[in-house]
Amino acid sequence: MAAPPQLQALLLAVNTLLRKRRYHAALAVLKGFRNGAVYGVKIRAPHALVMTFLFRSGSLREKLRTILQATYTHSRNLAYFVFAYKALCSLQSHVQGKTHQLHPFLAAFIGGFLIFGENNNINSQINMYLTSRALFALCRLGVEKGYIPQLKWDPFPLHTAVIWGLVLWLFEYHRSTLQPSLQSSMTYLYDDSNVWHDISDFLIFNKRRPSK
Repeated sequence: MAAPPQLQALLLAVNTLLRKRRYHAALAVLKGFRNGAVYGVKIRAPHALVMTFLFRSGSLREKLRTILQATYTHSRNLAYFVFAYKALCSLQSHVQGKTHQLHPFLAAFIGGFLIFGENNNINSQINMYLTSRALFALCRLGVEKGYIPQLKWDPFPLHTAVIWGLVLWLFEYHRSTLQPSLQSSMTYLYDDSNVWHDISDFLIFNKRRPSK
């Protein structure tokens, strides 16, 4: 079924506008906002669903509200950040007449401070995710540039052993320093496995269901 002529004309006008190079920078900022919102939902919704139903107590309505709130916050913040980052990068390039390696850092620095600077669970998880990847990337960059010597042996097993040793030591003796969701996961794995009463909460359930 063909679209009405008015709708066809509108779509033609919109597509013509989208193809004009003079508006590309502004339109890229808008699409960045769109992609940030969509990606935030894709990443956070499954994670929030699993973590909420595994580790949170409360009614179904309360759990659904928690999932929706976490998804909304992640999606909104990521959309705002991509919008701000691309807009600031474009502004710097326009003012200076060229792009520079410092532009992405400054744009992300300002956007990160304004949008992800609030210390909450969502932002904390995102920042920790980025911290680990940025450190890995900087180490690889250091090797590529010759600042860090190329090892003749694979350091990954040693790195893995140190990280696991540190995180379990922190969990056992300084638990409050760990991020709450990591505490919950590790409590389920290492503490809850120390407690059972019969076959029901040894094999079938993690904890004995309260008797009615």
